[in-house]
Amino acid sequence: MQQPRILIVDSEGATGLPYARLVARLQPMNMRVATTAHEAAQAVTDDAWDVAIVTARVGQAADALQATLREADAGLPLVVIDAQPSIDTARSCLQAGAGDYLDMRRVDADLEDSLERLLITSRHKAAELVLRRVVEKPYSFDDFLGTSPAMQQVYSLIDRVAGSSVDVLITGETGTGKELVARSIHRRSRRAAGPFVPVDCGAIPDALLESELFGHERGAFTGADARRMGLIECADGGTLFLDEVGELPPAVQAKLLRVLQERRVRRVGARQENAVDVRVVAATSRNIDAMVTQGEFRRDLFYRINVVRIDLPPLRVRGDDIGLLAEMFAHRAAQEMGRGRGGLSTDAYQVLKGYHWPGNVRELQNAVRRAIAMTRSQTAGVEDLPDDVVAAAGNGASDAVDNTLRDGFFAERARHMAQFERQYLTDLLRRHTGDVSAAARDASVPRGTLYRLMKSHSLDGASFRR
Repeated sequence: MQQPRILIVDSEGATGLPYARLVARLQPMNMRVATTAHEAAQAVTDDAWDVAIVTARVGQAADALQATLREADAGLPLVVIDAQPSIDTARSCLQAGAGDYLDMRRVDADLEDSLERLLITSRHKAAELVLRRVVEKPYSFDDFLGTSPAMQQVYSLIDRVAGSSVDVLITGETGTGKELVARSIHRRSRRAAGPFVPVDCGAIPDALLESELFGHERGAFTGADARRMGLIECADGGTLFLDEVGELPPAVQAKLLRVLQERRVRRVGARQENAVDVRVVAATSRNIDAMVTQGEFRRDLFYRINVVRIDLPPLRVRGDDIGLLAEMFAHRAAQEMGRGRGGLSTDAYQVLKGYHWPGNVRELQNAVRRAIAMTRSQTAGVEDLPDDVVAAAGNGASDAVDNTLRDGFFAERARHMAQFERQYLTDLLRRHTGDVSAAARDASVPRGTLYRLMKSHSLDGASFRR
């Protein structure tokens, strides 16, 4: 294993280190001691370091020393040792990204554990950066990201159908990206210069829906004090996206069918029809085939919009696309929050891949944004993820796998992860004789998270007490 590279910043130099015996015990390592913040910043600029130890002696401001190194390398893991510790300085250092803040009087007892933890984090981060350089290839299609076979089929359908003017039906669970497909079709079509008009059919009250879609003449009903163009006419020359088309009431379905057949629209209260050149892309998260069979959706309208059908796969069957998407969302969220590049730890990625994602890509994006917002470091860990995601990933990893993959790689991986979690928790609790607080500190996870993991595996701390 490569020797760790540690940069020490101490105004008294190597001979005055208050933890010299500890450093000697941790050998072999590549170590350099800088006596000034400027010298340390130059060392960070010139070379790569796994961890930096910043020692603030009496009269020196710990947060100012840390800020100097942060300017040179915002992602360098730091341990701040303060001869005059205070709560305000600790808060300032940790919020600025320090990995740990230690009292110089307790440095011999605390520094070794801190360095071990930060070195592990640093190695994980380096491995993720290497992996990122390997996988950062054109794995995107317009606004989509993913390489799974199911998504490759979606890309192929979009590419083949976009150049025509046929109407398209997009089906898929909530949060799978149906509007992204519609926008991609529009951008790649000959109508790209025209308007893209999205309509959420489930969000407009039934009493207003007809007027919103088809428009109305002045005096057509109470409150219609002016002529108004409908959304269908607004999409003339472009694309009309009917999201959740299954929510349309029967009367509006009948009128929409005529528009699609004749490509002419009559406003509410009007006597004449106006010609429209519009392409309809409809989407639904409901089982529209069953709705047609049960008479809840007009069969003739279904045939009209279902010229080409694109079925979006749920996130849980997209395999390693989850990691690619999570990484993209993490970097985007970190930049929006002013936190540099940002990222997720290896353990966090494993939790995300073990969860079943009922809310699909939208839920994943929200979970990752939450983790980036909650973390105090550059890399968000398991403790920063939503509690329900962590608990469900440990308890029902095998349920997250689609039936078509149940006997394949993902199911086997899920079973091994569940077995590992249970064995790890059992050994941890046995080692600490059921003391959950001590076990949580040993495992470097919040006590609440440990309780939830124990509950997911039906483990009780009392059964490990002697």
